[in-house]
Amino acid sequence: MTTVVDPDPAAGRPEPTPDGSARRRRGLRFPSRQDSTNVQLGVAVLWLSLIVLLPLAAILWTSAQGGWEAFWSAVTTPSALASFRVTLTISVVVTLVNAVFGLLIAWVLVRDEFPFKRAVDAIIDLPFALPTIVASLVLLSLYGPGSPAGIHIQHTGWGVGLALAFVTLPFVVRAVQPVLLEVDREVEEAAASLGANNLTIFIRVILPALAPALLSGAGLAFSRAIGEFGSIVLIGGAIPGKTEVSSQWIRTLIENDDPVGAAAISIVLLVISFGVLFALRYLGARAARREEAR
Repeated sequence: MTTVVDPDPAAGRPEPTPDGSARRRRGLRFPSRQDSTNVQLGVAVLWLSLIVLLPLAAILWTSAQGGWEAFWSAVTTPSALASFRVTLTISVVVTLVNAVFGLLIAWVLVRDEFPFKRAVDAIIDLPFALPTIVASLVLLSLYGPGSPAGIHIQHTGWGVGLALAFVTLPFVVRAVQPVLLEVDREVEEAAASLGANNLTIFIRVILPALAPALLSGAGLAFSRAIGEFGSIVLIGGAIPGKTEVSSQWIRTLIENDDPVGAAAISIVLLVISFGVLFALRYLGARAARREEAR
């Protein structure tokens, strides 16, 4: 008689558990990495759909209720075109200004040491935490009638620009700051040892490394600026053709019982915002690949 020897005598035996019961090892199955990835992907897609895709689909559906003619009529009225002009002009200027000063502030926070540095670093995030209507009230108290500084910019483009600069500055600073922390100082020292001055080092060494983050932060700042509402309500005044931005024109359309027109204006802002973000991210990615290839 031939005896067959089990290569693993314990494979078929029950395995004791802490509660005294037994279970067979072959009955256990732990989730694989692929299963875990699929679950995570499903949860992410579901959450993205609920928070982003469904609201966007609702806006598209509302704007399409009147057909193409109603959509085109809503976005080409003199009031709509004037609001687009004011919004885009001020937003572009504010984005360029914040790109410069945001980079400067990030540089000071990373490279310099001074008293109360931690407090200044925390203040940068204040516009994120402060309700935007409170920001408008603060700006009105400082630069409105009876200004303690003697500056009156209420109901002017300067007031709208100041409000937008206040709420969008952190996007640039927080995008550039961590990248600046990772910049290799040895490369700067090598360039200095070869005779390069500070301006040359900044333009040829530092700025290319910061370009992707700077473009990303500027894109986020621009997208926030063209959709901002709360911080400009009091300081701006919504004067048609002068300080009325597109978000305020949308509110006017809603108050006049024109949700289709309001949705149409919203779609235009979304397209502009997405286009700018996509273009800047593309340029940032190209700059990053060029920097890695050096």
